[in-house]
Amino acid sequence: MDNDRATGHEWAGLAVLALPTLLVSVDVFVLLLALPRLSQDLHASGTQQLWISDSYGFLLAGFLVTMGTLGDRFGRRRVLAAFSTSPAMLIAARTTRTTSPWRWPGFPPDHGEKSQ
Repeated sequence: MDNDRATGHEWAGLAVLALPTLLVSVDVFVLLLALPRLSQDLHASGTQQLWISDSYGFLLAGFLVTMGTLGDRFGRRRVLAAFSTSPAMLIAARTTRTTSPWRWPGFPPDHGEKSQ
């Protein structure tokens, strides 16, 4: 009789595969919580609210399949490096993904409001 119980390596593999899904879910949930305030501040219409909440998922799904196919065909490292012309550009691109736009100078625009 075969042992049908999962081993530690299989559970670790499941955790590694499930973690990105959890992170995307948390990201979308935080956006949904912030959407009423964002819509009020930006005066967004209903259609614009839909695009604010759905554009991330559309791009994620589209690029996930596209970049996965390119990575399988040409190799992950080659695909990642293809968009960079120098090591500094590759480092900058990778760190920009993780940098919050709130840390950028002049963002968000103050629209003439004074901070207290």
